[in-house]
Amino acid sequence: MKTIYQRPESLTSATSIYCPGCGHGIVQKLIAEVIDELELRTRTIGVAPVGCAVLSYDYFNFDVTEAAHGRAPAVATAIKRLLPNRIVFTYQGDGDLAAIGTAEIIHAATRGENFSVFFVNNAVYGMTKGQMAPTTLPGQKTTTTIYGRKAETHGFPLKICELLSSIDGVIYLERTTTSDIPGIMATKKAIKRAFSLQIENKGLSLVEILTSCPTNWKKSPIESMKWIKEVMEKYYPVKVFKEPSVAKI
Repeated sequence: MKTIYQRPESLTSATSIYCPGCGHGIVQKLIAEVIDELELRTRTIGVAPVGCAVLSYDYFNFDVTEAAHGRAPAVATAIKRLLPNRIVFTYQGDGDLAAIGTAEIIHAATRGENFSVFFVNNAVYGMTKGQMAPTTLPGQKTTTTIYGRKAETHGFPLKICELLSSIDGVIYLERTTTSDIPGIMATKKAIKRAFSLQIENKGLSLVEILTSCPTNWKKSPIESMKWIKEVMEKYYPVKVFKEPSVAKI
């Protein structure tokens, strides 16, 4: 029988413990596929901080280190400066990067650190039972905004790509989605672009990926995909925010 697909070498054979419909499994598979295609597995080091993202070291079949909550960019900075020939990336959720880690990502960006950031945005704190995150949408109900997020009380959501787009040290910014197959394929392309620019020593790249959290959204996986498409993508437009004028991809 002809094999048409097999597990990437950069993924372990561990059984996933993510909730049904969770977007982390999709994103991690894409990262693993790209690392295999670029033949980077033995050179790659991932950094995973607190949140559901921290589980990724069970699934990635290459070196992955933990970081304190929000501090993945600082750890990645140290690793990349000490081991400049390694391919370094951070894998962070919105409750991490856009909350306790906001200063870390902004200052890594201002320094133009040469690593890649994969920012998984599901608009909620997933691991700690669904509290409001900095990216929770206006009107979205969470365990700490039971009547929906209100700007006058809770503030407006942070739009990370828009925020970082003015910083000179950032070479590449794109927001993608996992709401459908074309979006997933575009996400893989963006991940490959971020790694390729790091190989060329261009500076910091960040890919923001809109994903689902069916458990805390209290939706089925199918309903969650629809919600990303019809609600999240309207507030967080899927597009390239910044890219180098010439890139060898």
